[in-house]
Amino acid sequence: MNIFFISIKNLLRNKMTTFLNVVLVSFGIGILSILFLASTQIGNKLENNAKDIDLVVGAKGSPLQLILSSIYHIDFPTGNIPAKDAYELMRNPLVKRAVPLALGDNYHGYRIVGSDTTFVGLYGLKLATGNFWSKDLEVTIGSTVALEAGLKVGDHFFGAHGLSGNADIHKQHAYIVKGILAPQGNVTDNLILTNIGSVYKMHEQPDEDEASAQHEENASGGKKEINDKELTSILIQYRSPMSIIMFPRLVNQSTGMQAASPAMESARLFSLIGVGLDTLKWFAFLIMAISAFSVFISLYNSMKEKKYDLAIMRCLGASKTKLFFLVILEGLMITTLGTVLGLLIGHLSLELIGAYQESSQARLTGVYFTPEECYLLLSGVVIGIVASIIPALQVYRVDVSETLTKGN
Repeated sequence: MNIFFISIKNLLRNKMTTFLNVVLVSFGIGILSILFLASTQIGNKLENNAKDIDLVVGAKGSPLQLILSSIYHIDFPTGNIPAKDAYELMRNPLVKRAVPLALGDNYHGYRIVGSDTTFVGLYGLKLATGNFWSKDLEVTIGSTVALEAGLKVGDHFFGAHGLSGNADIHKQHAYIVKGILAPQGNVTDNLILTNIGSVYKMHEQPDEDEASAQHEENASGGKKEINDKELTSILIQYRSPMSIIMFPRLVNQSTGMQAASPAMESARLFSLIGVGLDTLKWFAFLIMAISAFSVFISLYNSMKEKKYDLAIMRCLGASKTKLFFLVILEGLMITTLGTVLGLLIGHLSLELIGAYQESSQARLTGVYFTPEECYLLLSGVVIGIVASIIPALQVYRVDVSETLTKGN
């Protein structure tokens, strides 16, 4: 007597009830899977991208916006800072390493970042092919940029004004790809790196049109996004623990710039995200509790209907223990199938969400696995056992002779 096949037949006997129970379990597991995958990826991105960066200095405004734009490259900068003041601050004895950034352009949504060789050292960048930029209009691109934009070493392309969109293309100068980075697993995979001079050059007016362009600028009250007297921000590494106390205060109180801590702002951002995630988690737990109760009710009712069948099986030689595990197996099949289906739904849903995300820097993927998913599998097994153990115990209360007599 194969209890596995008998369990399947019992479940197929009540197809609609079985289907609804599987859907309930899969829905709860699917929500938890999406939350675990998304929160883990977001947390890892926050940690990896801000690694070894103690402070960001930029124009006054929102500290969180400064962090998002300068480290994660998913927001607009708070403005520009005077290059003279920035370089003076970079030479401060409290600073171990300072990396200047100049932002302003993009290529198909991938941000073009002007910096110097200190940027390479900060992120520990390695090349897959080619070389790092060394002259104006030379770029080294991230692995994702190369893959998705179809660029290779030696290719030329034109950058567009702004940090997204291609409405205003700088056709007066073309960038040349000198190298492609090996996959870094951080934001640099999605960046186009060049020197600061290239960013300046893109935003300077052509000599022949300089007078008319300046007239138009003055007339409209506009201003170039960045020029050779400005930077966007500075990424700072401290020289000693003393710098943690002294340097931010020095910047905020003695200059026209602001200092923002990536650790503090990232923690604040994640706490804000966490409020919504916690709410959804409780909602998913509620659904799983309802699914466990539903499995329990269906198995309990099923036991009442199958008393005669169980009595017949006892007469054919099936022990009470075997019938006990038969019921347990039915509950496990429902919850295990629902759990596996829920995990599949979670991964596919997150992959679909990632495909429609506008920002490549913060893109999520369903091709990712977390240790928490093992707990989800375990929880599916536990729910199946807990939901079916009381109905399974009813096996020991079946009076074979009485049941067969009533059945006749």
